This record gives sequence, C-alpha cells and structure tokens, in this order.
Amino acid sequence: MGLSFITEGAIPFAAQDPLRVIPSCAIGAAVAGGLSMAFGCTLRAPHGGMFVLPTIGNPFMYLAAVAVGSAVGCVILGFLKKDAAS
Repeated sequence: MGLSFITEGAIPFAAQDPLRVIPSCAIGAAVAGGLSMAFGCTLRAPHGGMFVLPTIGNPFMYLAAVAVGSAVGCVILGFLKKDAAS
C-alpha cells in the first residue's frame, strides 16, 4: 500500500499508538518531500505512487528520496517504540 501512496494502511498503527507513530510518519514524509524538492524531481500526475514512475522527472533521485524518508521514519519510530514494549 505504501508504494501506491495509499495511507489508509497506517491507520491501525497510528490509532494504536498515535503519539509515536504520527510524528515518525510526518518527519519521514517531510524528509522525503524535502529531498525530492532539493533533487528537482517533478511529477506530472497528481497521485499514483510508483505506478506513475514513468511520468516523474529525475526518477532515480525520487526513489532515493522516498527510500531515505522511509528509513528516517522507521529509525525514529524504532527509537520511540524501543521502550514501549517493556
């Protein structure tokens, strides 16, 4: 779902632990968005995730921005939830 930019898949996780999940997702998305802007990526389609990859200007850096943003969100969530399980 994430590769298609369908965000509804995150709702159960955010509902279960909103104080950790929502900031992690927001920061990861901000990093990805900022990097895609810095890399000069363009997208002629308003939505579609990886299905519109042929319409993206600078697609490799776009994928890199998405990967880095995902990793940042994952790392932040990992740190925030580390003590939550105990």
